Amino acid sequence: MTETIMTDLCVIGAGSGGLSIAAGAAQMGAKVVLIEKHKMGGDCLNYGCVPSKALIKAGHVAQTLREAGKFGIKAVEPEIDMAKVEAHIKDVIAGIAPNDSVERFESFGCQVLLGGASFVDTKTVKVNDTIVKARYFIVSVGSHAFVPGIPGLDTVKYYTNETIFDVKEKIDHLLVIGGGPIGSEIAQSYRRLGARVSIVMHSQLMGRGESEMVEFIRDRFNKEKIALYEYTEIKKIEKSKSDIHAELHVKNGEQIELKCSHILVATGRVPSFEGLNLEKAGVKYNRRGIETDARLRSSNKRIFAAGDCVGGPQFTHIAGYHAGIIIRNILFKLPAKVDYRTLPWVTYTDPEYAHTGYNEADASIKFGKINVVKWYFEENDRACTEREKDGMIKVITTKKGVVVGCSIVGWHAGELLAPWILAIQEKMKIGKVASIIIPYPTMSEISKRAAGQYFTKALFSNRTKRIVRLLLRL
Repeated sequence: MTETIMTDLCVIGAGSGGLSIAAGAAQMGAKVVLIEKHKMGGDCLNYGCVPSKALIKAGHVAQTLREAGKFGIKAVEPEIDMAKVEAHIKDVIAGIAPNDSVERFESFGCQVLLGGASFVDTKTVKVNDTIVKARYFIVSVGSHAFVPGIPGLDTVKYYTNETIFDVKEKIDHLLVIGGGPIGSEIAQSYRRLGARVSIVMHSQLMGRGESEMVEFIRDRFNKEKIALYEYTEIKKIEKSKSDIHAELHVKNGEQIELKCSHILVATGRVPSFEGLNLEKAGVKYNRRGIETDARLRSSNKRIFAAGDCVGGPQFTHIAGYHAGIIIRNILFKLPAKVDYRTLPWVTYTDPEYAHTGYNEADASIKFGKINVVKWYFEENDRACTEREKDGMIKVITTKKGVVVGCSIVGWHAGELLAPWILAIQEKMKIGKVASIIIPYPTMSEISKRAAGQYFTKALFSNRTKRIVRLLLRL
């Protein structure tokens, strides 16, 4: 028997964006229906951020044992039990899962429906035998791995981020297709957990990353014997009795036959629109995502979109940011708009690569004359004591010293990014960062020293020396 529910908000997708909207709206007094097709918590909890960081930590511990000698401690080759590593990952997920559970969101006042949502018309969706009519809909269905049409790939078993964290057996040789953040993080982790690893990618490692920053990561990968095939295409994949063969064509014309035991596909992501029937809702979309305005409204102004399915930056924290924009628009009728000027992201390789705002090339196009200041981790005393000297910070300002971009590569780079996000958001001049007091010895001094570099040329110039000599006579 069909049930009809009338509600204020219907949130489709219980990932980061959808959960934030549902929880916030319900606790502020709105009537909310939350629909989830697969698992509560979405990709981040079950297949993305959480399991990948748990895997990265396991790899880091293993590598620490191998490199203990540099601290005067006997180095050992760790014994890896992949079944226990997999159990560790699942335990981490299970520990966080209650925060995203049906029970918790029902305690907020949400009505949670499990099943696939399908639009019936511009104001209605159907879930199983339930009809939901809402004043507003929020589509936050996330994305899933894009699988390229490589000849023969469909004839072998391959993994994506949705399945790789379930592997319990030892991997002999992992071929990672794609050298972006997901592929790079998982590749390094499996190498540290004892597998041979090869990464094949169409362009350079880390895609659009700045070359001088990426070089630190490339150097570490080379030291850890991760095979990198940059500017390389896989023409064909075949299965033999004992392994998998991949035919590689390098941009320089070289052809390579690579043998592996496992394949991870990490070639980007596409929105999960299957079964939604967005056409019936009057929502325009393309292969990248739903077409939205700056307020995240679709072509149907009563339907908003959040997270990966918007088609812009695909990060969990961006989905959470979208949630705030949408709540202000729907609940408080404020014309809040997205502003990606700061847009921070971190790739959790070792060393980490963190960025916010404009990179050097884009800043030059946007602002014309810019200033670029750099500082290297090897000049930081804390980095030296930790034996983590590989890295640098690069800060971009306008000609008047307003901070517009920052890139950091190195140990805990993501943890060092916050002051620069704030500086860009508040349109601060770099002198504000240069003037703060930082405890010694900390990695945070890197930011202060980089900011200080902005003033070095003028501060130690001949003109300054003349002024100082004159003042000393008074």
